[in-house]
Amino acid sequence: MRARFIDWIWHVRGTLALAPQQSGEEAFDRLEPLFGESGTSHQRSGDTLTFSKKDQAAQDKMSVFDGGVLRIEQDGTGSVLRYNLTSRALLFCFLAPLLFLAFGQLTVALGKLESPAAEAGKEAGDKKDDKKPPAAMNPIDKFLGAPEPEKPDAKKDKEKGADKKHSPTSAYVFAAFFAALYIIGRILEDRLVRKLFCRKLRGV
Repeated sequence: MRARFIDWIWHVRGTLALAPQQSGEEAFDRLEPLFGESGTSHQRSGDTLTFSKKDQAAQDKMSVFDGGVLRIEQDGTGSVLRYNLTSRALLFCFLAPLLFLAFGQLTVALGKLESPAAEAGKEAGDKKDDKKPPAAMNPIDKFLGAPEPEKPDAKKDKEKGADKKHSPTSAYVFAAFFAALYIIGRILEDRLVRKLFCRKLRGV
C-alpha cells in the first residue's frame, strides 16, 4: 500500500469500457499493433497483455512508456480494459526539480560559508588598493584637457563577482522548468494514451 501511495508519480492507470459485444481477444487484437513498434516486446496470456520497451523510437506513439500491463476484467456493467503503464521519463521529470533545488540550497550554503573569508580578503585588498598611488595621466591627454580616470572600485567589483558566483537563480529556473514539464507531461500523457486506446478499440 505504501508503494502504491507514491508510484502514481511514474505510473499511468486507467479503465475503459469495452463495447457490449466486444470480447477480450478482439480488444487485444485491435490494440496489438501498438506493441509491434521497434524496441517493443509483448506477451499475451489469456485476458492479460504485458509489454516492455527498450530504445524505443521517437515516432512510437507510446514511446514515453517503458512497460505496462493491460487486463480485461468484468465489472457490474460488462467488460473493461484496465491498464497500468510505467514511465521512467515521468519519474526523471519529477525528481529533477528536487535535485536542482538541492543544488540551489547548496550554493547558498557555500556562499554563507565563504562569506567570512571573503570579507577578510576584501578588507586586505582594500587596504592595498588605498596604498597604491593613482595611475599617472598621459601627458597628451592632460594637455588636451581630458578628465582624470576614476579609480576603479575593487570592492564593488568583488562583491558583484561573489554574488554571481553563489547565485542559486539558475538552479531555481531549471527546477521550475522540470516541475512544469512534469505536470504538463503527467496530465497530457494520461489523456493521450486514453484517447489512443479508445480509437484502437473502436477500430479507428
